[in-house]
Amino acid sequence: MLDQLEAVEARFQEVEAQLQDPTVVSDPKRLRELAKLRAELEPVVLAFQAQRTRLRQMEEAELILGDKSMDAELREMAELEIPDLKKAIAEGEAEIKRLLIPKDPADEKNVILEVRAGTGGEEAALFAAELFRMYIRFAERRGFKVSVLDESDADAGGLKEATAEIQGEGAYSLFRFESGVHRVQRVPKTETQGRIHTSAATVAVMPEAEEVDIEIHPKDLRIDTFCSGGKGGQSVNTTYSAVRLTHLPTNTVVSCQDERSQIKNMAKAMTVLRSRLLQKAQDEADAIHSALRKSQVGSGDRSEKIRTYNFPQGRVTDHRIGVTIHQIDSFMSGQLEPIIEPLRAAFEAERLQALEA
Repeated sequence: MLDQLEAVEARFQEVEAQLQDPTVVSDPKRLRELAKLRAELEPVVLAFQAQRTRLRQMEEAELILGDKSMDAELREMAELEIPDLKKAIAEGEAEIKRLLIPKDPADEKNVILEVRAGTGGEEAALFAAELFRMYIRFAERRGFKVSVLDESDADAGGLKEATAEIQGEGAYSLFRFESGVHRVQRVPKTETQGRIHTSAATVAVMPEAEEVDIEIHPKDLRIDTFCSGGKGGQSVNTTYSAVRLTHLPTNTVVSCQDERSQIKNMAKAMTVLRSRLLQKAQDEADAIHSALRKSQVGSGDRSEKIRTYNFPQGRVTDHRIGVTIHQIDSFMSGQLEPIIEPLRAAFEAERLQALEA
């Protein structure tokens, strides 16, 4: 690990020098790339330098303690200092290991979020709508930009399915663990006997794919246009601005009617389609190669029950990490941190364990 840290420090110093180079300063693209790299390396370098200082202090304290000719007061100070230094060194080592965990490039990407009603009929559709609103509120609280790309309303209210694009740095790192089956337990409004029903909705979270991530051949696409539906607004049900794309080899269908412009809807639909195809390819590869799919955090597969929302008891339970909170109202209003942060910590701990192995 020492060799790795020294290499990181040397690279950081090299980047620092390049950032002072006039030829780099005059090249905005190169300047941005180096500034980003510097920001990624700096936490590791600072942690390494602080740890090196602590180790030097420990070495000096041990030398003083072991030297009988030293002043008694100095030796006593060294003896008192050593336990604190040992604790700080252990914590510093853990922090450095955490910082050395390779980052997932997808973590910084935008997100394509899809919510669908599952088993449970009308109640499932109502729950899907609540989940969708919950995620939108959470995204807006975190300062992300949200664009609803497509919504399909259920007959008795709620949503059959909905798709949104969530834009912002680090969006995927926050939403990545939400994929799976979300189960709700409560008494539906239509229930006259007061019995608790169990319904479900599925959530899919995908990093937004770019053209360089996956190639789609025009011959593999069927493009249909139709009139936008939804809640009022100019051009709704009057112009063929909505777009439906069908990827023929996989029979993947994507619709978008968010924009009044057919061209803009086409671009957004292509983004969603690329993201779905990329996720499909990654899922297939993970099923064969990735040990992470067997982890306590879970695979993120839509067939996996990941969380239960029990309204009568006011609790939310995440089954992957065994965390239960009794703040269902605040959670449904978009305050997801009490569960999202432990999920991220569990995933990070697992990656650290794999790195050490």
